[in-house]
Amino acid sequence: MALSIPSPFSLGLLCPPRIPSFVYSKSQRNLPTGYVPAHAFFSSGTRKWPRKEEHSLRSKASMENSAKDLKEANEISRAILIWRAVKLPIYSVALVPLTVGSAAAYLQSGGFLFGRYLLLLSSSILIILWLNLSNDVYDFDTGADQNKKESVVNLVGSRAVTHYAANLSLALGFMGLVWASAEAGDIQPFLLLISAVLCGYVYQCPPFRLSYKGLGEPLCFAAFGPFATTAFYMSQRTKSKLVHLPLNATVLSASLLVGLTTSLILFCSHFHQVEEDRAVGKMSPLVRLGTETASKLVKVAVVILYSLLVVLGLCRALPWTCIVLCALTFPIGKLVVDYVKEHHKEKGKIFMAKYYCVRLHTSFGAALAAGLAAARIVVKTKTVWGT
Repeated sequence: MALSIPSPFSLGLLCPPRIPSFVYSKSQRNLPTGYVPAHAFFSSGTRKWPRKEEHSLRSKASMENSAKDLKEANEISRAILIWRAVKLPIYSVALVPLTVGSAAAYLQSGGFLFGRYLLLLSSSILIILWLNLSNDVYDFDTGADQNKKESVVNLVGSRAVTHYAANLSLALGFMGLVWASAEAGDIQPFLLLISAVLCGYVYQCPPFRLSYKGLGEPLCFAAFGPFATTAFYMSQRTKSKLVHLPLNATVLSASLLVGLTTSLILFCSHFHQVEEDRAVGKMSPLVRLGTETASKLVKVAVVILYSLLVVLGLCRALPWTCIVLCALTFPIGKLVVDYVKEHHKEKGKIFMAKYYCVRLHTSFGAALAAGLAAARIVVKTKTVWGT
């Protein structure tokens, strides 16, 4: 008689026990479609292994999503680079001197030529565009902008096109200045504006390139302060000579403050490119001083700005309305000082310092212009009530 030996499979020794359906919780019973419990792979039923085709489709979908995310990131990055290359906030250096100079003329004469204001504003923007484009061209030639992704030359991919656009902007801006001076019937504002443009030329263009010798800030101060602000003040004159605009302490004082805030923008724009400037021999103030000392100098400049404001007010070179309104911008000045002090060693963050300086320049200039205009209104009101 043959002895029957039971198989381990028949005894269930190598197979996990079947779990009744009522043992599963509600969430386990509602498992996704295609889910196979672990014990099913060892049971005698049909085995349902994941198919290679499913893995292939999932991998392909994942790669497509990754490529899409990378493309979107690159597009955003390029958009930011274009925004930085355009430097739209920097064009406030054209708006502020013109507005302050026109406000000083309004304080003196009570008149404001809006059409000429727009003509000068358009011309000034074109001149600033020339400065920015030509600066990128010549920094590209020296290698200073070799690793600067937001350089217009690097974005456009053509030095010749950028240089042509710069020269065209200069020509159109120059024509606008000639037109405005002809309407004013006075050559003095034209000569002052030409002096401001020449400061910009020797700052960056060969063979001078005085910015490489660390003279950019003094040139910037002269160009946008005494030269441009005073010229825009005189541009509000008319051929009829009915509007008399003599050179006085008020416009000169205002031009000093405008020149100081403009120079601060240029100074802080060097913080993030110290290594690049040093490599090509561009001895900017930041290369000479280092970021630590330069951050302290920013604090000194802001203190001088508001101290000079108070002194000029006490000397009655500026009306009291300017002192009150400009004092309201002190928190922005403190913001500039604190930001530079905290982040002067962080190249990725200190880039924003110049935009905080633009904010100070714009708000301070607007307050200064409003104070000059308000002083005229206050005087007129007193005259009316006095009669």
